[in-house]
Amino acid sequence: MKFDSILLPGIDPKRPLVIAGPCSAETEEQVMNTAKQLAANGVKILRAGIWKPRTKPGGFEGVGSEGLAWLKKVKQETGMYVSTEVATQKHVYEALKFGIDLLWVGARTTANPFAVQEIAEALQGVDIPVLVKNPVNPDLELWIGALERLSNAGLTRLGAIHRGFSSYDKKIYRNLPQWHIPIELKRRIPDLPLLCDPSHIGGKRDLILPLSQQAMDLNYEGLIIETHCDPENAWSDASQQVTPDRLKEILDTLVIRDRKQSTEDLSDLRKQIDELDDQLLELLAKRMRVSCEIGTFKKEHNMTVVQTGRYDEILNTRIAQAEAMNMDADFIRTILEAIHEESVRQQVIILNQ
Repeated sequence: MKFDSILLPGIDPKRPLVIAGPCSAETEEQVMNTAKQLAANGVKILRAGIWKPRTKPGGFEGVGSEGLAWLKKVKQETGMYVSTEVATQKHVYEALKFGIDLLWVGARTTANPFAVQEIAEALQGVDIPVLVKNPVNPDLELWIGALERLSNAGLTRLGAIHRGFSSYDKKIYRNLPQWHIPIELKRRIPDLPLLCDPSHIGGKRDLILPLSQQAMDLNYEGLIIETHCDPENAWSDASQQVTPDRLKEILDTLVIRDRKQSTEDLSDLRKQIDELDDQLLELLAKRMRVSCEIGTFKKEHNMTVVQTGRYDEILNTRIAQAEAMNMDADFIRTILEAIHEESVRQQVIILNQ
């Protein structure tokens, strides 16, 4: 994939690129009021949902094409660029007809290759920035596939939006960040601009600042934040929207660190990391060899591969050891589960030889 800048004329390339505005365009007055406050605070790109697919029918699902005229008015009266989500070919044609400057593909749409292909074909030959949100479930290949479909249609001003992944665990976040997935996306496609949507990840306005800071610390290019002139009375996702003034406070609070690598200062420490990684790999290989010997023993004695009691003992004792060493329990659990999965895989091979 080949990428051109997603930046629009007059947009400062410094981090973070900021896209802000209401979850949904509700009324002309609400859109104009929010836009004027954002413009006064220096925000250059307004976002507003025109079509709002909801998890269940019956809720507010957007004003539809009528709201595009309000976005056009925002451009005329404030000079801001305007953006919205598209999910169908008709959405694309309507948005282009009203001069929308930037489009994004939502998480539900990204998960549907048929819908993405339809959007790609509708945009063929159009020079417009298009951002692709991660799919609802943690599927990196599906995310990359959506970008490739748009790229194959000739679009080069592409970017990605990390909005988190659905989970039954709603204790902290609305959508789990799973930061390792967008990090892997950037490793695979280094030139792809990556933005964070802390509103949808957190689901609560109090989480927007820490999530935005983490995104900046992870070298994201920008942020897309839901901002409403009266968030408490928003018609959709009220709990995750902030006022324009609060958005300004959040942006002013962010610490934007240098992206350049001072490799000279880090060379000694990185050498230590390399040596430790070599030792880790050697230990893992040795552990797998022992695991294979155990697999041979189990085959000879007609034993099942998984011994639940033993596995439970390993998890409990090792996690306790790790916590005593000031390591995170969830981190160690993830490592131990991966090691166990690979041990089981190798032992199954031995039992079936």
